[in-house]
Amino acid sequence: MTHLRHARQPAAAQRAALLEITRASPALMAAFRTARALDLPDWWIVSGAIYQQVWNHLTGRPDMHGVNDIDLFYFDPDTSYAAEDRIIKRATPLFADNPPVEIRNQARVHLWFEQHFGTPCPPFANSRDAIDRFACRTHCVGLRLEADDSFTLYAPFGLDDIFSFRLTPNPDQDNRKTHETKAARQKAIWPELEVIPWPA
Repeated sequence: MTHLRHARQPAAAQRAALLEITRASPALMAAFRTARALDLPDWWIVSGAIYQQVWNHLTGRPDMHGVNDIDLFYFDPDTSYAAEDRIIKRATPLFADNPPVEIRNQARVHLWFEQHFGTPCPPFANSRDAIDRFACRTHCVGLRLEADDSFTLYAPFGLDDIFSFRLTPNPDQDNRKTHETKAARQKAIWPELEVIPWPA
């Protein structure tokens, strides 16, 4: 199964493969360059657009196939809605429309998370805290394009789940419904995926 050729490889080899795949995506690289120019505090492009593009590349699917949006995280201690809204309105027109870029201040997440998802969320100290809390460990990945065109990678659970096409739950908080909903959608788009059930 050639789509699993990077599974169970050393961490350095998987990192190199992830960056090579990212650089080969015109849509992702355009988003990274625009995000870098915005220079938002503690910014990262995270989750779906990264790991889903890995799956696309390794299965021969088109660039950004199945990607709903590109998530751009940043962290600004000003937690007012108005401050975030100003950033969104200024930045959104700079990105391509498809897939759209969703820009969110992670310092504000605890203010709306419970109303939206039904469970409380503690305040984050930085954007990496937010990446740590995704419902699926496979989704916990972020990249930032630096001024010298190198990438900074944050992947607290490593990259093997991504390259093994395995959706592993992250029971750090009660996100079972989110894990199951996202897994069902992704399995329909990438049938190669193995879904690990939420722990009892």
